[in-house]
Amino acid sequence: EIGEKTLGPNHPDLATRLNNLAGLLENQGKYDEAKLLYERAIEIDKKIYGPNHAGVATNLSNLAGLLKKQGKYDEAKPLLLYERAIEILEDLRALEIDEKVHGPNHPHVATMLSNLAGLLKDQGKYDEAKPLCFTNVLLKLIRKFTVQIMQVLPPISATLLGC
Repeated sequence: EIGEKTLGPNHPDLATRLNNLAGLLENQGKYDEAKLLYERAIEIDKKIYGPNHAGVATNLSNLAGLLKKQGKYDEAKPLLLYERAIEILEDLRALEIDEKVHGPNHPHVATMLSNLAGLLKDQGKYDEAKPLCFTNVLLKLIRKFTVQIMQVLPPISATLLGC
């Protein structure tokens, strides 16, 4: 109540505080109270950031964890799938930015592709994940940066071997 009076009903810090308090209540076994606070934090974050934000995903994950703890798997599953969808959207946005800033063959882009492949694999979308997987990306980078790699390997090897 104090936080709401001080910050207002739709402040991001209030959502964070509600989420933290929900976690404490959950640890005390006060599941019904915790659930209400998690839901309120989700509502606030959705109003502020929209439904596809990482903060919303975190809150959804916390609520899903509570529901799983209570054995309410059917209620938890859609929340976890929604959370995973948000993560994929975030990774796609980050990938798009990295490709624009660094170009398609940069190591940052390779990392993002690898992360996205992992998310798709977790969802059982193996055919979509396969072309993005780390090995394929790594091979592309090695082909692209062979000269640079060959230039840095001798000094690195010498340092590691103590030469």
